[in-house]
Amino acid sequence: MSVFFRNDSRLTSWVVIGIYLTIFVNSYVFFKTPFEFYIGYIIYILLLPGLMKNYGVNKNLFYIFSILFIVGLFNIYSGNNTSGQFFKVFVGLFLAYLFYYYIVVDFKFDIKQLFKWYLKGAYIVSLIGAFQFISYLIGFEPGYHLFYILNKWAVISGGNFGIRLNSVFPEPTYFAATISTAFFVSIYNLFNKEKFYLTNFQSVIIICVYFLSFSGLGQLGVFLTLIFLGINYGLLRYIVVIAPVFFISFNFLYNNVDEFKLRYNGVVSMFSGEEFVLGTTHGSSYILYNNYIVALKNFSQNPLFGGGLGSHITAFDKYSLAKNFIVKGFDYNGQDASSMFLRLMSETGLFGLGIFCVIIFKCYVKRNRTYLSYHWLVSNSILIMILLNLFRQGHYFLNGFPFFVILYYYNSVSYKNYIDEQKSLNSKMID
Repeated sequence: MSVFFRNDSRLTSWVVIGIYLTIFVNSYVFFKTPFEFYIGYIIYILLLPGLMKNYGVNKNLFYIFSILFIVGLFNIYSGNNTSGQFFKVFVGLFLAYLFYYYIVVDFKFDIKQLFKWYLKGAYIVSLIGAFQFISYLIGFEPGYHLFYILNKWAVISGGNFGIRLNSVFPEPTYFAATISTAFFVSIYNLFNKEKFYLTNFQSVIIICVYFLSFSGLGQLGVFLTLIFLGINYGLLRYIVVIAPVFFISFNFLYNNVDEFKLRYNGVVSMFSGEEFVLGTTHGSSYILYNNYIVALKNFSQNPLFGGGLGSHITAFDKYSLAKNFIVKGFDYNGQDASSMFLRLMSETGLFGLGIFCVIIFKCYVKRNRTYLSYHWLVSNSILIMILLNLFRQGHYFLNGFPFFVILYYYNSVSYKNYIDEQKSLNSKMID
């Protein structure tokens, strides 16, 4: 049980619900200016003071954010950023990582339990997605149209059935990115006698709703799931399964989901050097390419540390290929670069990208046949979410992303401690 809330188990339950609201419910905002205020921010405000009093500031986070703070001030002084943009992103990002770090510490680094709570939340929102799908098929509008509850939400048309499921998320892409971790565990459960927390029924619900999102990012998640399962169980043995499944899945989406087909064709054409043609090239693909150009130019000005947190929008105003377009809408995602990798490159340079590379590779846990544990499952499933966010989600802390980065890191620490304990026990048995 939580140290901070150890005197009241009921309070602990409400705190856990509050924490996971920050992950799954980001389609309701209390206000939009000067920034979007989500439900999760209330949780930060209520819990952070007490947690900070108990635990202070983690030195690694302090050093990282101190450098980002100094770089940010320098870029404001140099005219590469504005103080408003910098402090809005810096404060939000710092508090988010600090908050989720405290949560992991407060629950005594119980990675397994925290991860199980995430899986329960993923199952609940998948059930909502299934209800949304059935409601749409039978024409029950209150069941599939949630705008009367969530003010940053919409019904997304498309797919084979006329609707792309997004459950409580603003878009199918957000749903696919956040549920991708549970999708990995669900696939694992279907092919193993020993289940990890989710039953077969729960796993099937998550898998079906995940596919019914008809998300291109979700398709990438399927591919990564097969790749990582192959890596952990023997890539050569599973390549004969991975390749056909990916090929069939890709072709299904390409031939049945117009949005996916147009986006894919647009990305290929833009990165192949073809010129943008209004009304022909998919707008979202052009937006991604445009942000790539902006991020590259901002990175080239300061490769080591980038333009500072929040600076991409300033760089966008300088370097955007669409700044002279008469047609509106091509400045969309200029705030978050349409991709976290591009945004990190633009705003934090090699420093920020390097931190993520170190975390991803150094903290990765591969399945160990000698010392079998849950750690490899947690590691691989969370890594898929991290990679999907790096590829297509530019917001630094939306949908609890820092929580999963911290969980990924401490899962590695927990695994190393587990291996040391097992080796110590083995050596005692030999003696």
